[in-house]
Amino acid sequence: MIWKKLRGELIDIIEWLDDSNDTMVYRFERYGNEIKYGAQLVVREGQYAVFVNQGKIADVFSPGQYRLETKNLPVLSTLMGWKYGFESPFKAEVYFVSSRRFTDLKWGTKNPIMMRDAEFGPIRIRAYGTYVMRVDKPDVFLKEIVGTDGEFTKDEIDGQLRSIVASRFADVVGEAKIPVLDMAANYDEFGQFLTDRIQSEFDTYGLELTKLLIENISLPSAVEEALDKRTSMGVIGNLDAYTKFQTAEAMEAAANNPNGGGAAEGMGLGMGFGMAQQMMGSMQQPSGGGQNVQGGQGGNQVGGPPPLPGVSALAVHVAVNGQQAGPFDEAALKGMISQGTLAAETLVWMGGMSGWQKAGEVGEVAKLFGQAPPPLPPMS
Repeated sequence: MIWKKLRGELIDIIEWLDDSNDTMVYRFERYGNEIKYGAQLVVREGQYAVFVNQGKIADVFSPGQYRLETKNLPVLSTLMGWKYGFESPFKAEVYFVSSRRFTDLKWGTKNPIMMRDAEFGPIRIRAYGTYVMRVDKPDVFLKEIVGTDGEFTKDEIDGQLRSIVASRFADVVGEAKIPVLDMAANYDEFGQFLTDRIQSEFDTYGLELTKLLIENISLPSAVEEALDKRTSMGVIGNLDAYTKFQTAEAMEAAANNPNGGGAAEGMGLGMGFGMAQQMMGSMQQPSGGGQNVQGGQGGNQVGGPPPLPGVSALAVHVAVNGQQAGPFDEAALKGMISQGTLAAETLVWMGGMSGWQKAGEVGEVAKLFGQAPPPLPPMS
């Protein structure tokens, strides 16, 4: 006790060497709050020093080195009634306030926020991110938040600030009426917009919200699944071209099937020829509108002339391994028959039929079996 008293009377340097990462306010401790007249006050960069006398905030010092005397303590001198210079110790509490930035502070919405979106209608969203803050008015911060706490850390106010950010985020989102997809595409711009709107809340605590970052804005899982489906349709684009591509892929897989043997190879050849015929027909169709619609066997042909006399207009779909393939014309069907990939039991369909039937029961197809040569006998 005696040593503390002597140390307090002999103290002549007041400074704070901050070795922590979370301390915002530190009260300089000494016996009886006595400060020697002429003592040196050292305020480092990233700090403020605040003198408090009898519960009232007196002088605030920014970074620098000061000799504590009457002329450097104008407010404290007035409070204590010092009209003239003095040389005896005086009493005052000294608080060092950190003014550096405290980064990577977390925030997030505890519950989904209900909002009305221009595209999706009523919708719920969640959001989370980080923010950065610092003390820019040390006197206000001491008066409104710290009080007489001898060592105040960011953890003691982080929960309150996090609640403010999340609450004001919900208010701003509801008032701004920014579409959800625009929020997700412009995190930086939306974060700056929120920073400007929420800053007034931090001002009441003597704090500055220097940065607010949005890391994620998420929608309910059902909405995200619907968006994924819409995106998939956009990627597919032309559905007819996509169907042709899928058919070609299926034919290639069938032709490469090692279990199919010669039948699979023949099917690949026959179906590939038919696909080529179909694609050539598509490319030869005129692009202009206003063409007459011509009817023909096996379905309507739009935008093209009727088939020439004596030329087959067959357009037959064939069931291959449980999947629909085609349509194939007469030449392609003959090739498939000769390769043994189209038999009388194979299911086929063409325009005007109510359902799938066996090829041997469809007159236009059945007659092709008598025209095509039989399969070659196995080589001995």
